[in-house]
Amino acid sequence: MLDDLTKYKQHDHFFFGQRDDLKNVCNAPTDKSGVYIVYALTRGKVKLYYIGCSGKLKKDGSIFIRKAGLGGIKDRIVNGHQFGKVPRKYSWPMQMKIEDVEALDIYWYVTHDEKYIDCPRIIENKLLQKHLDIYGRLPKWNKEL
Repeated sequence: MLDDLTKYKQHDHFFFGQRDDLKNVCNAPTDKSGVYIVYALTRGKVKLYYIGCSGKLKKDGSIFIRKAGLGGIKDRIVNGHQFGKVPRKYSWPMQMKIEDVEALDIYWYVTHDEKYIDCPRIIENKLLQKHLDIYGRLPKWNKEL
């Protein structure tokens, strides 16, 4: 399902535990846009829990890069709202506690460089659609396609 992401050369991942500071452990860039995929470790099993993106295509064909807060993918991961109007740096630890999630493993991919200018929202939607096609539902923490 994630084979489409292998073409992107700028990517990495980081781990996040309930007691971690998301801003400190997040190694995503502050000056790039792209997609991110969240895996959860629960009771010894790893499952894909969320697919998200930061950035969109502007009218001139360039990629919009988030400037607020920390900026880029990092800002979207750390300060983006999820589980109500609460930034992830607060909502993820609370949700992890509720669901008994031991840790999250967050992978991020920059979808634009000298070779590619792929809209993060389109890539996110393709990944969500593939997940829906394979499993008959969206990832647990995604609300809609």
